[in-house]
Amino acid sequence: MRNCLLVTIALTVAVTLAAQEPARSPRDAGHGALPAPETIFYNGVIYTGEGFAEDHPRTVQAMAIADGKVVAIGSDREILRLAGPATAKINLDTEHTSTYIFPGFNDAHTHLAAAGLTRLHLDLTGVNSREEMLSRVAAYAAGLPPGHWIVGGNWDHTLWAQPVLPSRQDLDRVTGDHPAFLGRIDGHISIANSAALKAAGITGKTVPPQGGAIDLDASGEPTGIMRESAQSLVDKVIPPPTQEERCKADLLAIHDALTHGVTSVQDFSEWADFLIFEQLEATGQLHLRISEWLPFKATLADLIKMRAHHDAKDPMLHTGMLKGFMDGSLGSRTAALKTPYADDSKNSGLPQYDQAELNEMTIERAKAGFQIGFHAIGDRATAMALEAFSQPGVSHTARNRIEHAQVVDPADIPRFRSLGVIASMQPNHLLTDMNWAEARLGSQRAAYSYAWRAFLKAGVPLAFGTDYPVEPITPFRGLYAAITRMNVEGSKSYYPANAISRGQALAAYTRGSAYAEFAEQSKGMLVPGYDADFVLVDRNLIRVSPPALLTTQVIETWVSGKTAFSGQKLN
Repeated sequence: MRNCLLVTIALTVAVTLAAQEPARSPRDAGHGALPAPETIFYNGVIYTGEGFAEDHPRTVQAMAIADGKVVAIGSDREILRLAGPATAKINLDTEHTSTYIFPGFNDAHTHLAAAGLTRLHLDLTGVNSREEMLSRVAAYAAGLPPGHWIVGGNWDHTLWAQPVLPSRQDLDRVTGDHPAFLGRIDGHISIANSAALKAAGITGKTVPPQGGAIDLDASGEPTGIMRESAQSLVDKVIPPPTQEERCKADLLAIHDALTHGVTSVQDFSEWADFLIFEQLEATGQLHLRISEWLPFKATLADLIKMRAHHDAKDPMLHTGMLKGFMDGSLGSRTAALKTPYADDSKNSGLPQYDQAELNEMTIERAKAGFQIGFHAIGDRATAMALEAFSQPGVSHTARNRIEHAQVVDPADIPRFRSLGVIASMQPNHLLTDMNWAEARLGSQRAAYSYAWRAFLKAGVPLAFGTDYPVEPITPFRGLYAAITRMNVEGSKSYYPANAISRGQALAAYTRGSAYAEFAEQSKGMLVPGYDADFVLVDRNLIRVSPPALLTTQVIETWVSGKTAFSGQKLN
């Protein structure tokens, strides 16, 4: 772990977070029982987070902070009289700028390590053609030592004028002697060149693991496309990141979150990354709250051991739910559907479990006291997850979750509520998927996809996130998608009946996400006793036009009453 401590990155991340203590009632302030606040924000518009879901958001002028908590909110007069000689007083409305405060965003679904490693490896995000992809691969390969693996990816063939998957022969032309394995942006398929397939011992006769597939050409040889669990056959022969690389990647991703106003994440990275987060916390370098998920498929003994490794009540870092995969993605046509794809009549996706096995594993882990979240994109995958959650011995108060829930049979939506299941969704996916989702699903299924309003109407709790790095971690893009269901140009809509209000979207990104990780009594709002986690932005997210949300600038991000990111200095 020593290498991690030696990593230096030019990040504008602030000082060590203050120790957290229970806050006393603000009512005591007038009787001298409350210590003078460390910081007071005043003369502003501060959204407390109360009333978001009901579209009656509460605002106050001023807020006082001490010991990492909000200790008082109210009018300028009420709060400024609490100031002591050492209290820092920050004016939110000056002749130079108007600044608005909102509760910190809690991203309910991230992959921090993958995001950071994307920055260190070959990043193909946004390439607009196969030719551009290959050109970037060639340039990257030219700078590598002989035989060095080319890894990374984030390519998306649905953005190309000719959306045909690349082949190993395509990569072979530009990779030379380098083995190459490059993942699609959703992480559910990857393309390998011939050298990578050879290193992994993969031929046309290789049997893929359960839930995976190896695409073959007309002659019965691998095309290079590896789907779902089959990717592991190549992954296991790729040299792992060094400790220094992993630490640098994790810090880059953490910084990215903070610069976008995200104060908490619910993350699925590797155990090696959790150990790095742990070391960062021990040395005062962790400024983002992380609830780290554990792999559902791990043995129960290992899961119990990992859960016991770190204090479950640590407000900055702890392990959380178990993450399992029911299927793949729509973009890769590996999401498990009840009936075949509209544009691929012989394909209904790739379920990752059979129902009996899934039920048995779910019951075992639920009885051990674990919260469980299942990745489910297709309606068949969601139905399988709900069936597992309905088994005897699986508690309906465990706040079990379905991650993504992009295509859900309308008949299954009420089951979420009856089983106490949270819909953990990423509205920004719609901005990418709306260009081709209807073609994959057909109009009937598309009409009930990404059904945020339908879930709320049925009384199902919503928790919003981004699936970073599949999508950028900025919550403002997700807010725009949730309330408009339109592309960023504003020229095309996608079944607008399932749009939700601005307040509902903000609630899902704050209070809803906190509820999904059992933290709604400490974060998601700015009221006395809650963590002082908030974001200062340059516009009123409640009042500006929807397109203006997309260009929101984060001025500062505060975590536990301390500046974790600062884009500009306030007066």
